[in-house]
Amino acid sequence: MITSYLQLLQRRYQGNLDNKADKYIHFAVDVASRMQNLINDLLEFSRVTKSDREPKTTNCEFVLNQALSNLKLMIKDNKVTISHDPLPDVMADPTQLIQLFQNLIFNGIKFQSEEAPKIHVSAEKKEIEWIFSVQDNGIGIDLQYSEKIVEIFKRLHNREKYSGTGIGLAICKRIVERHGGRIWVESKLGKGSTFYFTLPINPMNFKN
Repeated sequence: MITSYLQLLQRRYQGNLDNKADKYIHFAVDVASRMQNLINDLLEFSRVTKSDREPKTTNCEFVLNQALSNLKLMIKDNKVTISHDPLPDVMADPTQLIQLFQNLIFNGIKFQSEEAPKIHVSAEKKEIEWIFSVQDNGIGIDLQYSEKIVEIFKRLHNREKYSGTGIGLAICKRIVERHGGRIWVESKLGKGSTFYFTLPINPMNFKN
């Protein structure tokens, strides 16, 4: 409600007051919008482990296509090339798996380099788990911060350059851990990043 009224105030009165008033209105709209995004992300973060959905056989090709469909405009606007190897069926919460892929792909597009983004998704079967990877050609990450980036509210870049609340990867971590898996990143600055996550073949410790 606050955000809506501030935006209305901005639309109707910007340019009719002095420069200071315009600046104050702009700041108020910006802060209110950030707070709204933060509240929405916190709600999403809290819902991960409160879901009562049990794991079921989930086709990861379908899950990836759903995630790409949700990001269709962003992919088109940024001229993103998406590729993937054959993906398996797994035991998982399909809704959360869509969100997991979506957040990781979004991250690869958001932190793009000067080249058009290229993202590749793959999966490899080990003895007791599947290891998935989401590889991008973006700006990369200094590995000393590799654990920090999946913590809630941790950011490596300022909001002016890269918007967001810093919760997206924390949600990924919580989803993976709910499924009994692990998540980590391998990266070099300027050389892109590859996020890995595991899903047990037989999830015995699914966390509700």
